[in-house]
Amino acid sequence: MDSGTGNPNYSPEFDPQPLPSTNPIHSRPILSFPKRPALRITTEFDSESTVFFHKISCKFLDSLAKLKLAFHNNSKGEIADPQISFVSKYLSLHYDLEDHSALVKSSVDVGPKLKLIGTHDVKAQQGEVTMVANLDNPGYALQLSTPLPSTTLLPKATFKFPQGEISLQEKNDDHDDEEQLKNTLSLSGTLKGQFFKGLCTAQYKDEEFKLRYRYKDDEMSFLPILSLPSNDLSFAFKRRFGPSDKLSYWYNCDSNYWSAVYKHTYGEDFKFKAGYDSEVRLGWASLWVGDEGGKAKTAPMKMKVQFMLQVPQDDIKSSVLMFRVKKRWDI
Repeated sequence: MDSGTGNPNYSPEFDPQPLPSTNPIHSRPILSFPKRPALRITTEFDSESTVFFHKISCKFLDSLAKLKLAFHNNSKGEIADPQISFVSKYLSLHYDLEDHSALVKSSVDVGPKLKLIGTHDVKAQQGEVTMVANLDNPGYALQLSTPLPSTTLLPKATFKFPQGEISLQEKNDDHDDEEQLKNTLSLSGTLKGQFFKGLCTAQYKDEEFKLRYRYKDDEMSFLPILSLPSNDLSFAFKRRFGPSDKLSYWYNCDSNYWSAVYKHTYGEDFKFKAGYDSEVRLGWASLWVGDEGGKAKTAPMKMKVQFMLQVPQDDIKSSVLMFRVKKRWDI
């Protein structure tokens, strides 16, 4: 017995075949066309520079790569700084049409925990090759970087761990007395950790040591910064008065310069800010329509607008009202 029909006299030789359909819709061949990639156009205008900035981009190959064209143009329609970029996961190319220079970046996964990263400036004939090895413990990695063309210097070694990173690099020091180059080792690094309910960060680079401490809770944050050996001390203080109001204050003890900013938000898409900077002796106020730190695609009508009023303390009559607009179109 055939399990498909349940008929003991069933024979596949006498299986009746369905008649061809006479409906022209079913007999019409189905053609599939490749989906046209979405085209995105972003235009930004700043009244201070009176220059437009345009960016045209599209994703293709199922969003595996992106092609982008960016350029500036002024009120006369003159185009400046045109650049073409091709960006993918393992390869990116940035080409300057005016300077005829290209920057190539690529990365290759050699193994599950080993990656090679390369950059090359075609016009300058300079580049760098970096090897990154992720260790067994999460957050730990070893990175070796060497310039191209290769030199006699040792590769720069960087060891990263959850509490920061440490780098060791060999450099050439020019001594006029000896009239020769002497290789020296340069050490730099960053360490961070919890201290008195806050985060303490120590950074050493170019023979300068910076010590930062940040305390933050739901209503207040405090950030002092000490630089050595210059003994330059500054601190920032932020106080939140509610979900919509916040005051920020910054003071430099060495120069006595200070600045203050008050911010009030109206929902997610409107923000009012006002402040004063004693170094340039300037007061200002601005109104944002659209998230200040977000992208244009998340703003209402995919458009962000900022109005800013600048009032110099020494010459109030020379106050300036400026605006900036950023608009995105999805085609």
